[in-house]
Amino acid sequence: MADITRRLGWRHLRGAPTAHIRHHRSGTLVHDGPGLSFWFRALTAALSEVPVDDRELAMTFHARTVDFQDVTVQATVTYRISDPAVAAARLDFSIDPDTGVWRGAPLEQLGTLLTETAQQHALDVLARTPLSEALVDGVTAVRERVAAGLAAEPRLPATGIEVVAVRVMALRPEPDVERALRTPAREQIQQEADRATYERRAVAVERERTIAENELASRIELARREEQLVEQRGTNARREAEETAAADRVRAEAEATRTVRLAEAEAARSVKLAEAEAAKQVHLADAEARRTERLAEAESARTVKLAEAEAEAARGVGEARAQAQAAWLRVHADVDVATLHALTGTRLAENLPHIDSVTISPDVLTGLLAKLGAQR
Repeated sequence: MADITRRLGWRHLRGAPTAHIRHHRSGTLVHDGPGLSFWFRALTAALSEVPVDDRELAMTFHARTVDFQDVTVQATVTYRISDPAVAAARLDFSIDPDTGVWRGAPLEQLGTLLTETAQQHALDVLARTPLSEALVDGVTAVRERVAAGLAAEPRLPATGIEVVAVRVMALRPEPDVERALRTPAREQIQQEADRATYERRAVAVERERTIAENELASRIELARREEQLVEQRGTNARREAEETAAADRVRAEAEATRTVRLAEAEAARSVKLAEAEAAKQVHLADAEARRTERLAEAESARTVKLAEAEAEAARGVGEARAQAQAAWLRVHADVDVATLHALTGTRLAENLPHIDSVTISPDVLTGLLAKLGAQR
């Protein structure tokens, strides 16, 4: 259904994508198409809304077979309106300009048309078919006949209708006939069940007898095997005692042999260890003597080299000091006494320790000022 709203004497229509809208104004087609939205005046507008989506039409009807048996047919027809203009011209799809509701019942008319047409073809094919064949192959035959009949029906294209698919879900007789048809199959199934029960009981009796015979044979065989077991246990005990004695004898001999061999091996190993230890001590003593001799020679050589190096360094330092002293004397040979006193004071100040405070007496200060005045 289209949505229609009012605004100051105007109407606005908004259609769905699956609804084909036709708008006539004063006999002229103004808007035509699906999913339209436009303004119009209610007094001059004629509106039609044709659904173009696929629709399902379920139908149930009764038919009679060639042997005068009533059957119920359940089917579904899928259709759509392929030519909205033709459908709007043949059927009343007009809507109210105020509410957007159909003024008539066009879909009911389409449903009646499709149902009666499909029913006509279904009745035609079932009227020539016996009930047994109808229940076996009737669904396929009715579906094919209805689909072919709807496709060949000239009124449907003339109304703009296209049939998409036809499905027949069930074809059933009346309840009492259906129960009567089920009776032979049920009796046969019951007979098969009874026969299976008797056979199962006979098999059970035979199996019980076989089980009893097997139990008796098992007991006889068990007694015989118990007798053999007692004899075998005695034989095994004697054999086990003999094998135990032989094993003890062999074990004692092997233990004595192993003890002798271990004593001989231990003595030989002790001799070898003593010889190896003596040789190692001799080798270590020789190595230690050689190492001590080499260390003494290296130490004496190093001492000689150090002494020579120290003497050479002392000689070099003495010569450098003598040369420096001679150069210093040559530089200060012609300097006056006051300059020498100043240099002496500077050297003395450089070599003095840290002095926190100096006290100068008036006598010393007077003498210094007198000397300075005399020099000027």
